[in-house]
Amino acid sequence: MDRQLKQKKRKRSTSILSHWTLRYFLILCIGFTIIVAGALYWIRTTSIEKSLKTAELLGLEIADRVTSENNVLRVPPDLDRMVTKREKLFNTDHYFCVMILDNNNQLIFSQPKMEQKDVHYRLSDDYREPRNNKYAGVTVNISEGDKTMGKVWVMQSKQSITFGPETIWLVALILGGLILCGWFTIYLLSSKLSRPIRQVAYAAEQIRGGNYDVSLDLNTREREINELVNSFRDMATRLQQLEEWRTISLAGVSHELKTPVTSIKGLVMAVRDDVVSPQEGKEFLDIALKESERMERMVADLLDYNAMAAGSVAVRKERTDLKLLVGEIIYQWKIAYEDKMPEVQLHSPPVTFFTMGDALRIQQIIVNLLNNALHATAPEQKAVFDIYLRAEEQMLYIDVKDNGTGIPAEDQPKIFERFYRGELKKRRNRGLGLGLTYSRLLAQEQGGELTLVSSSPEGSIFRLSLPRWTATQEAITTEKAYGAAVKV
Repeated sequence: MDRQLKQKKRKRSTSILSHWTLRYFLILCIGFTIIVAGALYWIRTTSIEKSLKTAELLGLEIADRVTSENNVLRVPPDLDRMVTKREKLFNTDHYFCVMILDNNNQLIFSQPKMEQKDVHYRLSDDYREPRNNKYAGVTVNISEGDKTMGKVWVMQSKQSITFGPETIWLVALILGGLILCGWFTIYLLSSKLSRPIRQVAYAAEQIRGGNYDVSLDLNTREREINELVNSFRDMATRLQQLEEWRTISLAGVSHELKTPVTSIKGLVMAVRDDVVSPQEGKEFLDIALKESERMERMVADLLDYNAMAAGSVAVRKERTDLKLLVGEIIYQWKIAYEDKMPEVQLHSPPVTFFTMGDALRIQQIIVNLLNNALHATAPEQKAVFDIYLRAEEQMLYIDVKDNGTGIPAEDQPKIFERFYRGELKKRRNRGLGLGLTYSRLLAQEQGGELTLVSSSPEGSIFRLSLPRWTATQEAITTEKAYGAAVKV
């Protein structure tokens, strides 16, 4: 049932071009029909009023020509000719008529000619209005002094004084022309709008199928469409890069993890099968232990990075004495690498450095920088590192300088990318290329940044920036602590 409903929904979908042109066409038809209906009603009412006023003038002229003698109305002999001439002023048809009635409603004159019984068919029983609603008419009294001698009726059909078939056809043609022009306009606009959207939709379909090499050669005058196309083009390029990186990274991770596993397996099998002497077997086991430790570090780096990227790593922000913390980190790190006897010097002005950050995460970043610096030192060279602390208004800076072989210029823009490892680093030591990426994420989570300041064959300088603890923050913290104490 769900599949059938989905199929029905898919069948009901239409293109933007069909959707908008059809609906706009219906809206135009309805809108113009209402406008035309209102306009025709107004024209009809206005035409009837104007025609009746003209008919009233004709009635007044006829009433002036009719005379009375001994209370009997006398019609001038040239009245027929006068009425015929005046008819040309009216848009008349065979419904037009002029009648002169006396006080007894007896027909005295008519044009066209009619009998008394025809008057009954044209006027109501009280002779005050037309019997049929299709007619409109006016009456003018024939007076002599203060005495009314009769009345003049001028009648014509409402259709003849409003609009005839020609007018209706003309209005219909104008209405149809306006609707077609409006529909054609919206068709062109919808077609122009839907064309880039169709191409973007087709490109998205290709990307969904795994083809990231899409081309969108569109250049329109509409800024929003250009922004949409450019953003989609950049997204497709970025997705292609990410897919390439995913493939390369997966291959690199698999290779880096497979190498120690293969080494450990071979060493353990050699010891188990008594291929080597007991003394050599002990050395093999020591090598296998070191390989397992390296693999453990690589897995830990991968898990830490994934946890950080997913936002599941908690980073605290608290007042920390950065000078004291860096000194402790250097002391602990030198103990761990006592066999290599690295020389680390801390350079700091005689002031306090309080930062707003997480001491554990800061230690992870600096230790990672020191480890990288140690790996970058040539085997025959003594490792000498200098760490500089300095402060500005809102930020604190830690510069870690080494005397290693440096980073090639072509690798420098990429060193913070995940899984990236330069050729020199690949040859010297194993890893996943996540250390600097993870360290930068930790710095950013604390409101700081990790950057490469410079690198040359004489050494490299990395800079860690962290927000400075200010007096305002101290006042806020004191206030919160005081509030919490009062609440307790």
